[in-house]
Amino acid sequence: MANDCPHVTPGDAQRPLFAGVDLGGTGIKIGVLDDRGHTIGAMRIPTNQERGPEDGIQRMADAIGSLLSSAGIDPAELVAVGLGTPGTMDIPAGMILEPPNLPAWRHFPVRDALSAACQCPVAYANDAAAAAYGEYWIGTGQKYNSMVLLTLGTGVGGGIILGELLLDGENSHGSECGHVIIESGPGARICSCGQPGHLEAYASATAVVKRTLEALKTDSSSQLNERLGNGQELTTLMLYEEAVKGDSLAHRIVLETADYLALGILTLVHTIDPGIVVLGGAMNFGGSETDLGQEFLERIRSHFKEHTFPVLAARTVIDFAGLGSAAGYIGAAGIGRLMYKKSCE
Repeated sequence: MANDCPHVTPGDAQRPLFAGVDLGGTGIKIGVLDDRGHTIGAMRIPTNQERGPEDGIQRMADAIGSLLSSAGIDPAELVAVGLGTPGTMDIPAGMILEPPNLPAWRHFPVRDALSAACQCPVAYANDAAAAAYGEYWIGTGQKYNSMVLLTLGTGVGGGIILGELLLDGENSHGSECGHVIIESGPGARICSCGQPGHLEAYASATAVVKRTLEALKTDSSSQLNERLGNGQELTTLMLYEEAVKGDSLAHRIVLETADYLALGILTLVHTIDPGIVVLGGAMNFGGSETDLGQEFLERIRSHFKEHTFPVLAARTVIDFAGLGSAAGYIGAAGIGRLMYKKSCE
């Protein structure tokens, strides 16, 4: 769990209270928050997806109950729950459809099942959209009226916030930012979805590893070769470590990844014109705390500015996310809060 999100004691929490659930392929992050987005308590439980959704839903509800109990909070003070899940979904129907990392959860009414288990209304969103709302609510994007989030990990997820609106789209496929096209030629790389030229095929951690392995075939001088020869698996963390040590190939791959991201950001900004573009996920090459992470970010900014309109170059902010792995459950609680506030109008 990230430690850079605000916490509060039960006695100082501002009522009403909300819970957020961030469902992943291997783990489920759950938190109870107050009306300001401050975390009262949080935990992570294993998904155990092979046991099926009914088992997972019950353990989510039990975890929420445990967090409330350990904080001495009456369950009646919890007024809404937010849930973020990966994969394709039908958001209006509350259905998770065909999540690649959760094959046992296909075509399941996840929203209503969690609502029944918790005896509480549940708001439903894409997991990346939930993370985006977390950053918009109390994270890097909180000073802006509109925001795009790119989550850089195994794939490239996305979330778009316009005012208090999550851009879900007519068919629950809105904000699929990793699938904007950045290359249309015959040599375009194939995305995990099977289509050519998508941003995810160039700038996800999976794609970065693939591009690095290809580059190593013609570069015997890289220290990465020795580490791979010793049986280590190539990861973006290893790439970061060697780039910091001065490995020229590793450093070049990091900067090329920044250039690809800038192209994707260009399309998104020219379409949406957000106040800020936020970069989240595990693949940040050290983030704002390291020289390489700052170089990575500055490369994205400079490449973006070279190819956009002057007013956008001057005003569009591009920065790292601030909530870390907590963004998903925080944002999920936030969308639960939105639902509750609307119901009170």
